[in-house]
Amino acid sequence: MSLRNIIFYLLAAFVAGTLVLVYVQYNFTKSITNLNRGNQQYINEYNINSVLRELEKDVVKIESNISNFVATGNDDFVKGMNAMIEKARHDMLSLQRFADDSATMALISRLDSAVSSKLAFSGSILDTVNKKGKNAAEALIKTLVGKQLMDSVFEYAEQIKSVRYDRLEQLNKSNIRNGRRAEKLNYILIGLTLASAAILFWYIISIIQRLIDSEKKVKEAARVKESFLANMSHEIRTPMNAILGFTALLDRQPLNKRSKEYVHTIQNSGESLLSIINDILDLSKIESGMMRVESAPFSIRGLLHSVKVMFGSKVAEKNLHLYTEIDEGIPGILEGDATKLTQILVNLIGNALKFTKEGCISIHITDERREGNRIYTGIAVKDTGIGIESDKLEKIFNRFQQADEAVTRQYGGTGLGLSIVKEFVSLLNGTIKVESEPGKGTCFFLTIPYVVAENQNTERSEDPAPGDGSVNGNFKNKHILVAEDNEINQSLIKHLFTRWKLSYDMAQNGKAAIDLLRQKKYDLILMDIQMPEMDGYTAVKEIRESLRLTTPVIAMTAHALAGEREKCLSYGMDEYISKPIRESRLHQLIARFTQTDPENTMSEKTGAPDQEYDCIHLGYMKEISGGNTAYEKEVTAQFIEAIPETLSALEKAWENKDISLVKHLAHDMKTTVSVMGLTASLQPHLDSLEYDDLTDEIFYSRFNFLQTVCNKALSEAQRYYRTLHDPFQH
Repeated sequence: MSLRNIIFYLLAAFVAGTLVLVYVQYNFTKSITNLNRGNQQYINEYNINSVLRELEKDVVKIESNISNFVATGNDDFVKGMNAMIEKARHDMLSLQRFADDSATMALISRLDSAVSSKLAFSGSILDTVNKKGKNAAEALIKTLVGKQLMDSVFEYAEQIKSVRYDRLEQLNKSNIRNGRRAEKLNYILIGLTLASAAILFWYIISIIQRLIDSEKKVKEAARVKESFLANMSHEIRTPMNAILGFTALLDRQPLNKRSKEYVHTIQNSGESLLSIINDILDLSKIESGMMRVESAPFSIRGLLHSVKVMFGSKVAEKNLHLYTEIDEGIPGILEGDATKLTQILVNLIGNALKFTKEGCISIHITDERREGNRIYTGIAVKDTGIGIESDKLEKIFNRFQQADEAVTRQYGGTGLGLSIVKEFVSLLNGTIKVESEPGKGTCFFLTIPYVVAENQNTERSEDPAPGDGSVNGNFKNKHILVAEDNEINQSLIKHLFTRWKLSYDMAQNGKAAIDLLRQKKYDLILMDIQMPEMDGYTAVKEIRESLRLTTPVIAMTAHALAGEREKCLSYGMDEYISKPIRESRLHQLIARFTQTDPENTMSEKTGAPDQEYDCIHLGYMKEISGGNTAYEKEVTAQFIEAIPETLSALEKAWENKDISLVKHLAHDMKTTVSVMGLTASLQPHLDSLEYDDLTDEIFYSRFNFLQTVCNKALSEAQRYYRTLHDPFQH
């Protein structure tokens, strides 16, 4: 049976059922109405009988009182006579109102005439008593005129009762008939209602079953689609990565200017295509419910700094400015999905860059409100770009749509970026809104909830926790280059490499590392990210592009936040290790990239316990030293010497308004304080000095805290240093 026939039969059944229900309901209502009307007539008959009885009673009472008055001469019998007569007349008026047929009306008219005559005769008796005396009145009564009039009243009353009794019999039969009919129709209505409910219930159940089956098919289709997209994306990305990789290699070859342009065009197009593939995969995961929200501690200041660095070159290419600001009240460490926040910011900033020709882009993160340990962060991304018409704002979050076709033609793009942003914000239980004015720019404002981490410490959990011993390895014939400017970190690496019998060279910065690489061949490079003269990112770019070396590079950085590893890999590094460096993690990475099978042994840790110290914690230093008190003595002395110098340089740099130096010193200080276990207490304040847009109030608030903690730590470190001079004094 075709769908059209099914719809026709369903419609016909619905119309027929409706007509039957209307017919039954009409007759049921009609029967109830007739029954109500009959009941009302019952009441009317009762009122007529009641009034007739009252009228007969009143007439008899009037006649009796007048007879007693004539016989006794007692005035009490005629007191209120006028009221009794008036009541009798009122009863007659009531009878006339209740009459509803001509026969009754005629009889009531005759009764009225008889009652009026009777009342008039009674009045004449009273007049005779008053004017002619008792005897004359008694003679008038004996004429029997009054009796004849009374008999007429009773006769007409009985005739009316007889007529109304016949009417009452008819009403009774009619009411019984209407009542039975209404009862029967009521049962029919109940039956039809139950039948309709059963049919409707069955139909709803069948619809639900079809919906369940349909949902299963949709889920299966989504699974097949997701599997297909995953496989296809893998198949596409494999040759795409090869294209991009070989394009990068081709770019390093000696090419003329036009060939260089062709290579760059191929690379840019490939990256754009890869970005579109990733966007489509994200949307597919969201649609199929496979997109998961992770929760882990992350530094919001570090994340924003990484995003700013990521867009640094693109912003500079367009002669724009990128400003970032985080309110002081925002905690250093939050718990949530840092990866999705990064994607949101990358999409919004990329969108702003596309449509902004001059001016600036700003990101401002605020504390909107708190609920327990949850903070609602407000994130405003504002640009001075072309802006959007107010009537186009509603559709900018739609997939594959931009503000208008002219924008698509001029600026390109798929229209997926903002749709993904909205989906991610929704997944994070946040909200997003947009304000814009043509020619004046656009502002996206997001509110996303995060949990405030209990431990405001950014140390990543990827490095193994300290154990009860240390590792030794056999790295024979392996030579490593270390680019590190921090003196304490240099001592740490020297100590470890000496114990591991590992050959190495130390460079103070990226430039010195490049010079050494031009002279020697190394099996592995350890590269600090932030160094003077040339940072790690620039150095590794030089290594890959100018020197064309494929030597493995491991990044070392205190930027311990989600996404930092991916950023390092994108610059051409092979792996990432966060500071403070864990011995076992570093040993594992060196063994992996030098293809060495290390010999693992355990050595007992010695040294003074740190229970006596309130500020410093010696666990990390003792883990690294492996019981070597000479090393502990060396790094403790370096800490005691470096901290006052760094604090003084930090304050002087701020007074000289050298903000870049302030940020560099704050970053470098993270390694210095880590050796004494101060990372947990000082990292949020050092992050603020490194990442925030500082004012005098913010700087001195952070600096004074650092100075207070460091002064106490110096006192305890000096006490510990003396125990290393003479163990018997501890």
